[in-house]
Amino acid sequence: MLELYHNGSSTCSTKVRIVLAEKNIEWKGHFLNLRAGDAQAPAYLKLNPNGVVPTLLVDGQPIIESTIICEYLDDAYPHNPLKPASAFDIARMRLWMRQLDDNVHAATSTVSSAIAFRHQHLCKSPEDYEAYFARIPDPVRREKKRRTIEEGMDHPAFGPAVRRFAKLIADMDSALAHTSFLAAETYSLADVAYTAYMNRLEHLGMNDMINARPRVADWAKRLCERPTYQGAVKDWEPPEYLAIYARTQEEARVRVGRILAGPAG
Repeated sequence: MLELYHNGSSTCSTKVRIVLAEKNIEWKGHFLNLRAGDAQAPAYLKLNPNGVVPTLLVDGQPIIESTIICEYLDDAYPHNPLKPASAFDIARMRLWMRQLDDNVHAATSTVSSAIAFRHQHLCKSPEDYEAYFARIPDPVRREKKRRTIEEGMDHPAFGPAVRRFAKLIADMDSALAHTSFLAAETYSLADVAYTAYMNRLEHLGMNDMINARPRVADWAKRLCERPTYQGAVKDWEPPEYLAIYARTQEEARVRVGRILAGPAG
């Protein structure tokens, strides 16, 4: 049986759980508490040296990187295919997924930490606070994470991250003018990949940019109406995260609106 190391609030973990659900694949889960440093534990780092989730074990052998895991699952379990029929549309699908890996996921990390996740860290004791950063092996990532937590929406990377999402939503709107889903007329791994990110924008109070585009709003609604959505996405959302989102949404909505109404920078 496949084994998945994952986390409930992780967008990358969510992608993989959706594929497993869409294909009705049995799997055994290992839930990691990221705030407690489970992903930096020595035993886990042997499986995934990057210290992130998800990791899929296949016959005891690890596969890392969520995009690669999703494509592996679609190739290894060809029933209920999640690739379009034509090679051209498969290329379009991969271009959408490439955007996530190139910069959209990084923008997600920035806005999530600046709006909501920072509050999980600011309430820690000084010792636990410093211990969290000490467990982040990459010094560049460590410093960026520290500044985002401490500066919040005043961090200089916050505005560009918001504008990156505005461009993404505009590009989605253009694509959906021609096809029912992002890459083709059929639901594909591209739609799987962005489901968690559309969900995160709503949680963060950033969904006005989605609602302003009727085609994107309709597509996002259809993603949430899929039979697999509840079990792969909603059932894994930690209540403590939902509580933080609820407290921070309105301030974020106002700040994001000001950024998008102002000059590009």
